[in-house]
Amino acid sequence: MKELDEQTAIAWFNKMEWKNGLTTKPHPTVNKLVFAQQYHNNQEVWDKSLAFLRDNDLNTIDPGKYEIDGEHAYAIINEAPSKTFEAAKWEAHLKYIDIQYVIRGAEKIGITPLAVSAVSKPYDEANDYANYEAEGTFYTATPAEFFLFFPEDVHRPNILIEGFEVVKKIVIKVQIA
Repeated sequence: MKELDEQTAIAWFNKMEWKNGLTTKPHPTVNKLVFAQQYHNNQEVWDKSLAFLRDNDLNTIDPGKYEIDGEHAYAIINEAPSKTFEAAKWEAHLKYIDIQYVIRGAEKIGITPLAVSAVSKPYDEANDYANYEAEGTFYTATPAEFFLFFPEDVHRPNILIEGFEVVKKIVIKVQIA
């Protein structure tokens, strides 16, 4: 596939045809250019991943790991207590993109660029993550929107919001194309 320019990527993203009936919307922080490139380089896996969000009753599905497309995409559903701000760590991944969606409840999620983050725990290849020291912007994650985190997006998920001690959440891991 040829490289997309930012204007073409934004136009593609805004048409929302890639959602294919998914009613949940993407959070405004989504990097539209990177998403468009990843989607077009691996459309079948992205379509299956987004269909998993669209076609399953996520409120009733049990916590656990669900295969979507072998090693190319899988879902992890958790229903667990959120973490204190201090216990939540900044993280990023090299092999997989995260689709993070709060099914029930609410949590805070921080986001910052990898370029301004300092490694605090080196990359663990087996578990596909590194931890960072960083400053970032924090958002409230609810069932209204999903987040996409690419390798250049250091994120700090699962932060407790008072009144939402237990959160049900899905993280879909989509292999980098």
